[in-house]
Amino acid sequence: MPVVFILVSVLCSVFVSVLLKLAPRWRVDVGQAIAWNYALAGGATLLLLAPPLAPLTDASVPWWVLAALGLLLPTIFLALAASVRTAGIARTDVAQRLSLVLPLVAAFVLFGERFNSAKLAGCVLGLAALAALVWRTRAQDAGHGGWRWPLLVFAGFGVIDVLFKRVAATGLPLGSALAVVFALALAVSFALLIARRARLEWRGLLGGIALGLANFGNIYFYLRAHRALPGEPSLVFASMNLGVVVLGSLTGLVLFRERLSRLNLAGLGLAVLAVLVLARA
Repeated sequence: MPVVFILVSVLCSVFVSVLLKLAPRWRVDVGQAIAWNYALAGGATLLLLAPPLAPLTDASVPWWVLAALGLLLPTIFLALAASVRTAGIARTDVAQRLSLVLPLVAAFVLFGERFNSAKLAGCVLGLAALAALVWRTRAQDAGHGGWRWPLLVFAGFGVIDVLFKRVAATGLPLGSALAVVFALALAVSFALLIARRARLEWRGLLGGIALGLANFGNIYFYLRAHRALPGEPSLVFASMNLGVVVLGSLTGLVLFRERLSRLNLAGLGLAVLAVLVLARA
């Protein structure tokens, strides 16, 4: 059963990228889809995770961190969509997964955690993999500046991970934090729509429902996998990240005919190695 949870979580994660890739073809307004996604994800959090709301009244609740997450999630989601569109699913999914390097660096620089040789090697491999993956020839780039979006995805999801770890350190239940963050992200998403005077369309609503199911499914089944294997977090971590790297890359290469240079392919190999090393660190 834990294998099923991990597999479904991986499928949901890659499906998010596929939906973002197909959105322009289906004439779906990505901003609207992202907004409705948070409405569905927030409702699913309340329904399935049943988070306690009492802890939110505690004085130790890091409201500034939750507010930052509420602002970052929808904006980085837009960057994710731009990255999928210009750089492809393979590069984007790997960049997102390699963002796990930033929390490790933050733990060392900001929180005084000691680095061992495995963590250091994993971080170096991860950064080398990212550099190899975002490298594009002039012909590949075609004026899109496609390397910038994967780097923004890498940095954005890394900061989001650091902020979630900061929330966890306060003892606030994850479900309670998600309920607040999704509500704030929903408000920010609709504020962005109002700012650009977007007209709500049924395509955006349907796209948001699909996106919300995939986005929340990724989180929900990842948590279920951790609960099913409480003594083996590194196994869940490695399986999830490797699964997304491999399936995301295959999806981009096979279904969407994304072109990767030999250096990019070497970056994929380094990414797999980095995840394996960090899982054992």
